[in-house]
Amino acid sequence: MASRLVLTAAAVLVVAAGGTATLAVRPPELLKVGASYSAKIVCSNVFIAGRDAQSVLADDVQAPGHPLLRHLSVSVDKERKTVRAQFFGFVGDGLAVYRPGTGCAVAPDGDAARATQYQFNPIRIWAPSPNVRWPTGSQADSNPAVQALLDQDVLAGPGVRGMAVIHRGRLVAQRYGAGFNAATPLLGWSMTKTVTAALVGMQMEDGKLSLQQNGFWPDKADPRAQITLAQLLSMSSGLRYNESYGTVSDVTRMLYLEPDMAAFTATQPLEQPPGSKWNYSSGTTVLLSRIWQRAAGSDALSLPHNRLFAPLGMNSAVIEADARGNLVGSSYMYANTLDWARFGQFLLQDGVWQGKRILPAGFVEGMQQVAPASGGQYGMGQVWRWGPSGDAPEGQNPDARFQLPADTYWMEGHDGQSIAIVPSQQLVVVRLGLTPLRLLYQPQALLAAAVKAVGQ
Repeated sequence: MASRLVLTAAAVLVVAAGGTATLAVRPPELLKVGASYSAKIVCSNVFIAGRDAQSVLADDVQAPGHPLLRHLSVSVDKERKTVRAQFFGFVGDGLAVYRPGTGCAVAPDGDAARATQYQFNPIRIWAPSPNVRWPTGSQADSNPAVQALLDQDVLAGPGVRGMAVIHRGRLVAQRYGAGFNAATPLLGWSMTKTVTAALVGMQMEDGKLSLQQNGFWPDKADPRAQITLAQLLSMSSGLRYNESYGTVSDVTRMLYLEPDMAAFTATQPLEQPPGSKWNYSSGTTVLLSRIWQRAAGSDALSLPHNRLFAPLGMNSAVIEADARGNLVGSSYMYANTLDWARFGQFLLQDGVWQGKRILPAGFVEGMQQVAPASGGQYGMGQVWRWGPSGDAPEGQNPDARFQLPADTYWMEGHDGQSIAIVPSQQLVVVRLGLTPLRLLYQPQALLAAAVKAVGQ
């Protein structure tokens, strides 16, 4: 995602040749994106994951990014719970603020006080007991053959931070990278999109939303008002949206320059007839967040915690809100490895947990159905039907050479985050880390080996 920002030669020249006063007052937007991104990542990892700020800056921001990022510095105010990031000590002025219950938000307008309005006090959740078997607790039923697979570095991939394999509802293997453990909350990036789909489904179960519902733009004469909830869920809205991360695009502007991400995305024009074209769009998912939040009403900010995470025992999970209270359902959920695994198991169980139905019957099956406009790669509910591409040619299914079960579907996120769900094998495989796309790592090899191991 933003960690692969290409800070262009033009921006570097502006830094080298421009006046320092001009840079301080009106920095190039790309540098503001870089500074805001850095402040946000450090803020979340300090206040949610409990990590050291300078280690996060070095390992998560600078190491995988452009050399210019080495000129970033960050300052953490633990009393005010804010983080500032600047290039060369004075350019960019990225600002992020932490709020209980809703994590960190970028405040591109500098109004940290307004951003702090959007918070809540989470109910107490007892941590899963190590003396009780997963998923109620965290005790494993180790499968040595599967554990041996996770211990192979070539299958785990570079930069691995957390891994877990669930088979028939039992935790059979896990692994953690140096400096991380089972309790460390990790960013799922776009795996958050699938959680957003589940939150939409919960509003459907409550009778407040339906798949063919439209009218999400106030002017009925606006052609965008014809876009249905199903089209938004399948990334087939027809809205123009640029998901490129190499410049100041729609997605980088939304995430790092706009205090109200949903309002910004709602201004995008209709480019194609709804349903006719597939276009992967983080903005679309932020719109879905706004839709379900409005349907839920006054308790929307706390709803994911109280009605989804707490019942599943996901004690570490938090979806972060932007500076205007939109939950950033496209990108910003933190949870530890076993809590991500709990969500994967929840989908495997058709949205039922401990005998209680949380999602409508058939909703998860519908999520897996191929979005007609996607060419086979994407589902109808913010899931992938193809795993990470690696070096596969564009338009070709990268899973084909791994001979995976036909019902496999995926949650996927930037920098190597994935959850593979295989209903026919009662199998969930979680892999989290910091693995840039250029390394071409594919978790399909691990999944194929795990399928074979649990079938023996």
